[in-house]
Amino acid sequence: MVRALSITTVLPLTLIVLAAAPTIVRAQEAVCHHALSLVGTPKMPADFKHFDWVNADAPKGGTIRQFVDGTFDTLNPFSDKGVKAAGLGLVVDSLMASSPDEPSVAYGLIAECVTYPDDFSSATFKLRPEARFHDGKPITPDDVIFSLDQLNKINPFYGYYYKNVTKAEKVGDHKVKFTFDSTGNRELPLIVGELSVIPKHYWEGKSANGAVRDLDATTVEPPLGNGAYKVKTVETSRKIVYERVGDYWAKDLPVMRGQYNFDTLDFTYYRDRTPAFEDFKTGRLDIWVENQAGAWATQYDFDALKKGLVKKEAIPVQRVAPMQAFAFNLRRKQFQDPRVRQAFNLLFNFEEANKKLFYDLYVRVGSYFENSELQSKGLPEGLELEILNTVKDQIPAEVFTTEWKNPVNKEQGDFRKQQQAAMKLFNAAGWKLGPDRQLKNDAGEQMVVEFLIDSDTFQRIILPYVKELEVFGIKASVRVVDSAQYKQREDKRDFDVIVDNFAQSISPGNEQRQFWGSDAADKDGSRNTMGIKNPAIDKLIDRIVFAKDRAELVAATKALDRVLLWNHYLVPHWHYPYERLAFWDVFGLPAKLPSQTSAPMQVWWYDAEKAKVTNAGRGQ
Repeated sequence: MVRALSITTVLPLTLIVLAAAPTIVRAQEAVCHHALSLVGTPKMPADFKHFDWVNADAPKGGTIRQFVDGTFDTLNPFSDKGVKAAGLGLVVDSLMASSPDEPSVAYGLIAECVTYPDDFSSATFKLRPEARFHDGKPITPDDVIFSLDQLNKINPFYGYYYKNVTKAEKVGDHKVKFTFDSTGNRELPLIVGELSVIPKHYWEGKSANGAVRDLDATTVEPPLGNGAYKVKTVETSRKIVYERVGDYWAKDLPVMRGQYNFDTLDFTYYRDRTPAFEDFKTGRLDIWVENQAGAWATQYDFDALKKGLVKKEAIPVQRVAPMQAFAFNLRRKQFQDPRVRQAFNLLFNFEEANKKLFYDLYVRVGSYFENSELQSKGLPEGLELEILNTVKDQIPAEVFTTEWKNPVNKEQGDFRKQQQAAMKLFNAAGWKLGPDRQLKNDAGEQMVVEFLIDSDTFQRIILPYVKELEVFGIKASVRVVDSAQYKQREDKRDFDVIVDNFAQSISPGNEQRQFWGSDAADKDGSRNTMGIKNPAIDKLIDRIVFAKDRAELVAATKALDRVLLWNHYLVPHWHYPYERLAFWDVFGLPAKLPSQTSAPMQVWWYDAEKAKVTNAGRGQ
């Protein structure tokens, strides 16, 4: 995904129909584009002044204090080691930055513009001469080349994501050319545009204690960056505070006007939601992102809300719903038969959970690309069918004959039918319920499953599921560990089932190799947490990556969605098409918010007049 202007590190978007608006045109020279689009023409022209989802004159100042669940142990945003502190993505800028209101559109940030040939065999970025790191040193082509080289070496995510880049070279005082390993891959210029640029002189230097810095290690030393914020103070595992960079080099660029308005960003960590929410209600935190439907329905009746000092809003967002799910570790022998995995899905009673735990607020996820034109529906036809026929002998026959759907338990007796179907699947896969009421295979081994989580929140959801599994003679359990141990076990694939989340864009591409590609399956720390190794899926990913137009991209993605679903790699969860926010009334918001996110830290601001009234009400 093109780097959104957010608190997180770079995530993948992709490019199929690459449209761009010219900024510079000279005789006999290629057009240098100020923006790239995956699916059409960028909304903003080359001479735009600011985005239409900001208040260009928003005042700077104030603080926003927020809750983070868990803990952290490193300030290195790039290594796959350790648990990263929240907000580190704000310290480092990338070559291009996306608009959260325009899916799949990137505008020049460190790079003023980009050129590429018709066959997409390379991309050349022209860097802004004024671009600076926080120590005042200019951002050079050498820094860009160093960034690509080092990130590829230290983190398998970057290694896979930028694997099609064969060479990066300086071709001018402010120009970097990236050469690709093939032609026709229209996403590659945009993928390179996502590159976070780090200072070569800093990472090749020594820290205050004289040690050589290591980009692949955990560290509590605040990194030197080039973004809108820098680290101010750190209490390891408890709190991190950022301060706005007053002389931030990009603050007056159209791509940044009206954004990142708070002087201070305060992230406070809690190991439990309950005390954190109490701190919010009493005014020690300013904003609360609610991810529990039950809490949203029942816990917002406190005095400050009744008095109007706290606002409660469900803000609609328009984006592909992520596939959140119970994800199986296919490296475990008990999960290698798809019939077993399908049986687990039949035994998850979503409707019961939605009613008892979620107040019927959620919708079950039924696609890896839910809520988009990429979602497979009905039976395959047209170009999608043609694509599926190229891997026909390698995929389940049901792909062609039956629309995949989650089990539904609306009527009394429905779940009993699911249980009966699940037992038939277990039996067919060689698992039988013996006289001791244990589900065992032919070797006499009992079916065992441990759900690994890093938050108590999910226990109330998993425990009823565990009870259903135990009825079937499955030895099921839940293990809660801290964030650091969870990440270590996830990276080392030391789990049976985890709660995973696969966020997608409307233009999937290279990142699909990280999610489902065979090459990533055995790489510790890759996003292929489940360990999928499927040659048909590899071929479908290639069809996506090398799609010649939007129609082929959509068809290939639908085909991939359908094959993933029919392999039963996971037990899908649910989604909610809103962001649930509660916040003390000290903020100003633009007249129009970005369509894909409420973006509090990016586009909100501290309203001093509102704050006088509200802070008096909360005793501050």
